[in-house]
Amino acid sequence: MIEVRLFLKLDAETRVGHGKVRLLETIEATGSMSAAARVLGMTARRAWELVDHLNKAFGGPLVVGQSGGAGGGGAKLTDLGREVVVRYRAVLAATEAAAAEHVAALEALTARAAAPDGLDDGG
Repeated sequence: MIEVRLFLKLDAETRVGHGKVRLLETIEATGSMSAAARVLGMTARRAWELVDHLNKAFGGPLVVGQSGGAGGGGAKLTDLGREVVVRYRAVLAATEAAAAEHVAALEALTARAAAPDGLDDGG
């Protein structure tokens, strides 16, 4: 199956794509930067570096942390962070919709190439 992957280049050093958006979504789902990092198979330090880079690129925090205490610490998305996720997902959905016909044609070509002797199922 052919998959469309998208990244948005904000400046020379900053891209927002599947991985960073998935990190933001996982932070929101787990309520923890460390837990999100574990789920995604990265170090907590790497997760913090990525979030810090995004915070700087957008000029404000996408994620805020809470200090420990009786309920423990945690992290959650800000309104800005949620909007970045929603906007990225909207751009991705529009891109996938625009590309659907071409992706289907490419999938048909790969299916034909995988058939014995390059013949399709039509005989």
